[in-house]
Amino acid sequence: MQLDLQNIPRRKNLSKEDFLREYFKPNKPVIIEDLTANWPAYHKWNFDYFREKAGEVVVPLYDGKPAKGRQNSHGIAMKVPFKEYIDILKKGPTDLRMFFFNLLQNCPELINDFQYPDLGVKFFKKLPVLFVGGEGSKVVMHYDMDLANNFHFNFVGKKKVILYPPDQTGLLYKVPYSIVSMEIIDMDDPDFDKYPALAKAKGFEATLQHGDTLYIPSHWWHFIKYESPSLSLTLRSLPKSPKKIAEVLNNLLFVRNYDNLMRKLRGQKWIDYKNRLAVKRTNRNAGIE
Repeated sequence: MQLDLQNIPRRKNLSKEDFLREYFKPNKPVIIEDLTANWPAYHKWNFDYFREKAGEVVVPLYDGKPAKGRQNSHGIAMKVPFKEYIDILKKGPTDLRMFFFNLLQNCPELINDFQYPDLGVKFFKKLPVLFVGGEGSKVVMHYDMDLANNFHFNFVGKKKVILYPPDQTGLLYKVPYSIVSMEIIDMDDPDFDKYPALAKAKGFEATLQHGDTLYIPSHWWHFIKYESPSLSLTLRSLPKSPKKIAEVLNNLLFVRNYDNLMRKLRGQKWIDYKNRLAVKRTNRNAGIE
């Protein structure tokens, strides 16, 4: 048994009009292979370049361990200069990742190495962010709390990506009061005996190489495995519809704060309760007793 996944479409010479009509408006993913070919970053961005330009910048690193007890989710594992993190990446497999690292705040000169693509989309220009990970590191299946449309530009290494549209949420063991699937589930090698509904979910997959641009539509679930040490840039376009804005505000003001409060009050009992509820609800959605 395996996940039901089809390849994410790959395009070259994709015009603004075609992108809007075929992918952005219908909320479908696509990989654009040549969008970054004329950017300085396409040729410059590698780990040696970042060691030179940002080696002294202290960066927060996160590991793959699920939060336990009264810990907040997404706790920082350590902070080190970027050059030390690069050394860690080059030594071999590691689950240490750097995510949502604001390039504008920390390395403003590097914003000259890329451009905001002319795709008919309004970008949130205050938040160009880097994602870096070591070989074998994985990002739990989730969707973004701010429901942004993500444009993910891969420059170093390769990574495996699995996507699911919002209408598959009921089959993904979504944890209540969160935007993640159960952290114990390894989407790279799922246990279908324990989580049988996953076999019914219909999604997409791809391996991103140097220069690939992945468009992840708003509210789409994504899982990422770093096949090799990898560095990527993400540019974001925020939702405009009143319904999505209301959901974003609910995520930021209620869901996140309520979950963190309950973690502090009930600790591991709260996490275990949510996981049991995730299994019960998902199996019921899938017609599994």
